[in-house]
Amino acid sequence: MYKSFLSLILLLGAWLFQPKPSPENKNPFENITICHSYSDDMAQFVNAPGFASFHPSPIQIDFDGQGEMINFPTADGNTAQGYLIKANGNSDQWLFVYQEWWGLNDQIKQQAEKFHEDLDGKVNVIALDMYDGKVTSNPQEAGQYMQSAKEERLELIVQGARNLAGTNAKIANVGWCFGGAWSLKSALLNGEQNIASVMYYGMPVRDVEKLKTLNSDVLGLFATEQYISKEIIEEFAANMDKAGKKLTYKIFPAVHGFANPSNPKYDPEATKEAYSMALGYLKEKFGV
Repeated sequence: MYKSFLSLILLLGAWLFQPKPSPENKNPFENITICHSYSDDMAQFVNAPGFASFHPSPIQIDFDGQGEMINFPTADGNTAQGYLIKANGNSDQWLFVYQEWWGLNDQIKQQAEKFHEDLDGKVNVIALDMYDGKVTSNPQEAGQYMQSAKEERLELIVQGARNLAGTNAKIANVGWCFGGAWSLKSALLNGEQNIASVMYYGMPVRDVEKLKTLNSDVLGLFATEQYISKEIIEEFAANMDKAGKKLTYKIFPAVHGFANPSNPKYDPEATKEAYSMALGYLKEKFGV
């Protein structure tokens, strides 16, 4: 009886005085509303305190591009749209460009134009409108758009764009923030037609079984931030390794959204280096 009582006292003491988890080791998803799943895009962070402060309203830019807005059918009987800059000659090479959470605005169209030019005009470049025409410069509204975007519809837009490109198309992907996540998701959806994925500070897919189906390696260009954190990126790298896939990545000493010239927190030096990495990677994949 005495021994049992003593054991109970020792167990209670161990419980009361066990080390508490330190703040720096706390779960990055704690107190964050998960809208779909852990493998979803940035929507899961919208309700996190301080997340909107990483996305100040973009500065207006003066843009007059060479591309055109086009429509294409989707399997649900609707249509989708995108900003298309065609290759200078016949080409089955395509670059799918994915918007930030603001929608398909002039900054993304300008980025699509830049890739087209720097890929020597040899690649068809299309910036997909993932919000079906909705565009904003208001962070709260952008968060609502991102949260309300249905995964099924987003997948149909990607699949519709793949059908537009054709069965012989070789498709690479690039995107930022919301679009960074969709660059990787698009790579998964496009199966054997996928040849590359560039992720600028987007939430990775965490399912190793899904990652095993990737037909390419991935280039990750991340920021120093608490949401797409170093821990999440390192977990992604480990998951890619488990899947037998290659991930090349860099975490830049810059804020989320650093590569957007219309962002008041734009970092030109980090942007230059990141773009050089992205362009070199895509040139290698396209052979241009």
